[in-house]
Amino acid sequence: MPRGTARVPAKTATLDGKKQRRAPPAARARGTERRTSKRRRALIIGGSMSGLLAALMLQRRGWDVDVFERVETELAGRGAGILAQAELIAHLGALGLEVRDLGVVLNARKMLDAAGGVMAAIERPHLMAAWEHIYRVLREALPAPCYQRGRSFTAFTQDRRGVVAHFGDGSVAEGDTLIGADGLRSTVRQLCLPAVAPLYAGYVAWRAVLPESALPPAIHRDLFATMTFCLLPGEQFVAYPITGPNGDLRPGRRRYNVVWYRPADEQKELPALLTDDSGVTHPISIPPPLIPRAAIAEMRAAAERLLAPQFRAVVRLIDEPMLQPIYDLESPRLAFGRVAIIGDAAFVARPHVAAGVSKAADDAAALAAALDADRVETALLRFEAERLPVGRKIIERARYLGAYLQATQSAEDRSRSARHGIPQAVLAETATMDFLYPRPREERNEQAS
Repeated sequence: MPRGTARVPAKTATLDGKKQRRAPPAARARGTERRTSKRRRALIIGGSMSGLLAALMLQRRGWDVDVFERVETELAGRGAGILAQAELIAHLGALGLEVRDLGVVLNARKMLDAAGGVMAAIERPHLMAAWEHIYRVLREALPAPCYQRGRSFTAFTQDRRGVVAHFGDGSVAEGDTLIGADGLRSTVRQLCLPAVAPLYAGYVAWRAVLPESALPPAIHRDLFATMTFCLLPGEQFVAYPITGPNGDLRPGRRRYNVVWYRPADEQKELPALLTDDSGVTHPISIPPPLIPRAAIAEMRAAAERLLAPQFRAVVRLIDEPMLQPIYDLESPRLAFGRVAIIGDAAFVARPHVAAGVSKAADDAAALAAALDADRVETALLRFEAERLPVGRKIIERARYLGAYLQATQSAEDRSRSARHGIPQAVLAETATMDFLYPRPREERNEQAS
């Protein structure tokens, strides 16, 4: 720590509530990553989208940045399809990154009835991308020495001069600010807001990504050029094309992203879905290879009973589905002295808004701008004041859009379902940011294309 900090009582945060033991001076020297320049240094916990965006934006403003990712292996193979909102594209362009050919351009949405006919359709431009491709663009833009894998963050200590991050291997790192960008299960958030936890929304998403070449020609002709929906009572199926591996946009090399939202009661159905065939119940989510075989069989049988024939054929092609329980997460605060949380560590909205990565970029931009203009503690409070209302607005919108999918509904949920759970509303309102960015649609469409 900088000279003079010993006179100031340090505040320590640990998951178990125990005070972090101070190592002997020699050990601290061996295990401490100290500042090597007079430039300000940001310690970013979490190396996914939010962490990379924050690192790049702060680095462009003259900060030294270090990203600490818990997972040992590269994250590029994770995730599925995302709708690249115009705001995200604008942020990437401002960073000087290549924004051409980020995804598959679509121009329409349609709704299938149970017999496979088109019951409704609208024109709407989209840029459908793969999570892994956007991640790779960001990852390659950050210098390799700034990104450290296999670093499990456990605690932090802060005082008026700086912040120290503690890791599971006993090492520490010093900086001017610490940014929690470590997602839904954020350790940073748990340390700062131990009472805040994800709230199950009452339904799950079955997901899969298929090679374009696997689709039968008739199905490809009927579905691949649009974002296609199928509504069932209390359920929704949606599918759309995304880039192929390594951002491949060549016909025949792209992929087809599939999502099926289904209600699941929290007391009985959700635990059954998260309990593998060896009897182990997994918290929050379950790895695809461990999803119980009975649950997959029931999903496949339901597809044959309920879905439009085109989507029945698509489900038959799925080899190993993914299961995603849907959660709401809303943090009442974002700033804690020299520490802040951003992205999914702060707010997680249901997927229907398609705001996750765009919100992460907006969070990172607001954070970098605030830190560029003021001292750390004041800047983080300014960031919080700007982004808290936005996070709350996105959460509320996503709850409105997903209310008709919940296994259990309140009177307010039923009222929302009556407004949104109809074909015309689903087509018009899903995955749009007009409620947050009141700009002329023509301007947003131009950016998206």
